[in-house]
Amino acid sequence: MSRIGNRVITVPSNVSVNQTKELLTVKGPLGQLDLKLKEGSKIKVNVENNEIRLTRGDELKQTKMLHGTYNALIKNALEGVTVGFKKELRLVGVGYRASLKDNVLNLQLGYSHPINLDIPKDLKVTVDKNTEITVSGIDKQKVGEFAIQIRKW
Repeated sequence: MSRIGNRVITVPSNVSVNQTKELLTVKGPLGQLDLKLKEGSKIKVNVENNEIRLTRGDELKQTKMLHGTYNALIKNALEGVTVGFKKELRLVGVGYRASLKDNVLNLQLGYSHPINLDIPKDLKVTVDKNTEITVSGIDKQKVGEFAIQIRKW
């Protein structure tokens, strides 16, 4: 059985964590992330002395799954607001190239038309050497989703 949920999460000194009923706000040098906790879940989040501890109120299978999931989400949020996340992609093919213009990623991939992808406002995308794309941001899920959106072409 996984014990990820039982791990104590250490909060870095330059990060503040605030908790309301079902919202956990993590603020750091790179920005702010809000984690919404599921309504009615038996998981309790205790923030004290630069440590976050998660406890569960019962031993149901659903509660055990959420226990580990919340722990991982909180750790990702702490890492995101301090260091950030980055995905690097390379275009491989004759004539394949990428460019940026007005918050739109333009991909030339051998189709009869260019592919234009709108970049989400909280992500940063850079293009080096026309074939190397870097997607970075503080939210691990959004960085991964946009990288997958690029990859599917």
